[in-house]
Amino acid sequence: MRVGGVQIGGGAPVSLQSMTKTHTTDVKATIAQIKELEDLGCEIIRVAVPTRESASCLGEIKKQIRIPLVADIHFSHRMALDSIAQGVDKIRINPGNMKDKDDVEEVVRAAKDKGVAIRIGVNSGSIRARGEEDVPIADLMVNAILRYCEHFESLGFRDIVLSLKASDVPTSMAAYRRIAKECDYPLHLGITAAGPASSSIMKSAIGIGGLLSEGIGDTLRVSITGHPTEEIKAGRGILEALGLREVEGWELISCPTCGRCEIDLETIVEEVKAKLPPEKQGLQIAIMGCAVNGPGEAQECDLGIAGGHGFGLLFKRGEMVRKIPESEMVTQLLKEIDEMSAATNGGSGQ
Repeated sequence: MRVGGVQIGGGAPVSLQSMTKTHTTDVKATIAQIKELEDLGCEIIRVAVPTRESASCLGEIKKQIRIPLVADIHFSHRMALDSIAQGVDKIRINPGNMKDKDDVEEVVRAAKDKGVAIRIGVNSGSIRARGEEDVPIADLMVNAILRYCEHFESLGFRDIVLSLKASDVPTSMAAYRRIAKECDYPLHLGITAAGPASSSIMKSAIGIGGLLSEGIGDTLRVSITGHPTEEIKAGRGILEALGLREVEGWELISCPTCGRCEIDLETIVEEVKAKLPPEKQGLQIAIMGCAVNGPGEAQECDLGIAGGHGFGLLFKRGEMVRKIPESEMVTQLLKEIDEMSAATNGGSGQ
């Protein structure tokens, strides 16, 4: 299926999403934040629509951005209808707080008429009803999603994306694994309310990354309490680590060090990292501390150093080229990077 100009599912690359942290009624600030995210590689953006006034701003926002716009709707189907009328590419509704059958049908018909996709997005915090205290959250989320899918299908609507998010990683993974077996709709992955970057990145790398490694998931958002640019960076990092995106910029590979390391590896790595040219070159650089894994890692990268007792062996595209004193490692490695970059860019050095 397509959301605006982005293909989701059907073998398409996993897309990166984020959500603005601005008040949607502040159109200028919202557009500015979206453009910042666009520049970082955000491919679909979601905005909160807590009021009909917020919904009325969506048309102007959409005019000034390049990526698909998703309206996040809770409770009121009227805001969903207003958002669809404003020309959004997708709406997100939550079965946990939009339960009136007639209201949902009105939204589905409007979306069908306008060619707008719908994400049925279940969150663990809004799904449990009285009397369901003993039912596992993952089962409640899956059952609610399946009821909604059946309802939508009865209305002839199948432009559906599904999400089943909990703040607990095992619960989220269990829900996604089960829904992936039950239906073939595209899945939007995420761990909700995952906290600040330090905990969110860990939870998301395990939950989102684990599901993607199993072939589950078509689009993702890393939810971070903080600026949304961090969500895109983290999401991109997950995709790169799984080989689902080409690495942008310089990829530094370095060992954690141990008692065998006989060079000041941490200082060397930090100095090289700080002095790397800002251009995105996509080269792999290994800086390793000893002879155990060092030569092998260095040989596998574009450039690499395998450390010894106060020296390092320099490898260039698999070949050992010379021995370098520790005091010259940073200087010589940066010189090699410069030369390789110039060759990669047709000798321009730019």
